[in-house]
Amino acid sequence: MNPAINLLRLSWIQLTRHRVRSLLTLLGVASGMFLFTAVETLQRSLARVTESSAADTTLVVYRQNRFCPSASRLPEHYADEIRRMAGVREVVPVQIVVNNCGASLDVVTFRGVPDDLLTRFAPEIRIVQGSLEAWQKRDDGALLGEVFARRRGLSPGDRFSAAGVAITVAGILSSPFPQDNNVAYVKLPFLQQASRAGLGVVTQFNVRVTGSEHLESVAAAIDERFRSSPEPTDTRPEKAFFAETAAELIELIRFTRWLGVAAVIAVGGLVANSLLLVVRGRVRENAVLRTLGYPGRAIAWLVLGEGGMLGLAGGIAGTLLATLFLRWQSFTLGNEGQTLSIQPDAAVVATGVGAALLLGILASLWPAARAMTQPIVGNLRH
Repeated sequence: MNPAINLLRLSWIQLTRHRVRSLLTLLGVASGMFLFTAVETLQRSLARVTESSAADTTLVVYRQNRFCPSASRLPEHYADEIRRMAGVREVVPVQIVVNNCGASLDVVTFRGVPDDLLTRFAPEIRIVQGSLEAWQKRDDGALLGEVFARRRGLSPGDRFSAAGVAITVAGILSSPFPQDNNVAYVKLPFLQQASRAGLGVVTQFNVRVTGSEHLESVAAAIDERFRSSPEPTDTRPEKAFFAETAAELIELIRFTRWLGVAAVIAVGGLVANSLLLVVRGRVRENAVLRTLGYPGRAIAWLVLGEGGMLGLAGGIAGTLLATLFLRWQSFTLGNEGQTLSIQPDAAVVATGVGAALLLGILASLWPAARAMTQPIVGNLRH
């Protein structure tokens, strides 16, 4: 049989001989990787909604010097003038109402769009329960994102009220974009009246341009056109708009990376300490193995194998528990009307498991070196 396989089997036997110690170490590693996975999920969720790409073709037209949706009021007729500008493909007026404009873990966001423009505003959505026809038939009908509906325990036919807006659930939608899965889509006139904004007034315009190369020129043209109007505009790419509007939220999330670093250091120290104790307690056994013909490097590989197994098992446990917990809770961070869905993906799981395995091996290097250089005769007399 392959010597490497034999050494791994022996490493496994050594771990299972001391079940309590191995289990406690594994639980410590799992706890650290649980925290690491949660932090990594936050960082990746933030990157998805703030990092620009060549495929971005959406601009957000907002009221100048306004952040909270309740303070941004623009005349709906701006849409007709924006549509006539060069490079503009589509303009959708949007009314947004939130239950809390500050930083919050539980934000309810209503988006009011013209019912004939919904599929253009969010062409990627897919109705998984209810129907689009049911939404179009009711003035107070709402299409809820699947994460929103799951968090609130809502299904088609249910009534729901928040921020002074009472709606009837007409359907549940799914989208590849996390923001769509955390909002409620309603008809624009209904939300204008329910929020007392008044007909003809919207929060923002979502403008799709013909290509990403036109983003800057179209944004400049829109702001220049309305610069001297009573309601001047501030136009930015959608992801840049999120990054600026939710600046406090982004700073908070970026700070959490230090928690991830602390978790990594704690995992490495825990595995290294555990294996140093193992090496110190097995000096006679290692000396016997050396006497039987095992070279020093084989003893070192035994220790590395134990560290790798502890890291891998703890990483799998902690990462999967964090993934299941975050999917079950469906956390959503919100600030200034912008929502950030905290949803782990396959890349987060792979990163967590890989990091735990690597940490386990790296933390084993010093204990492995100690085990390899221990004198045979002195250890036999121990």
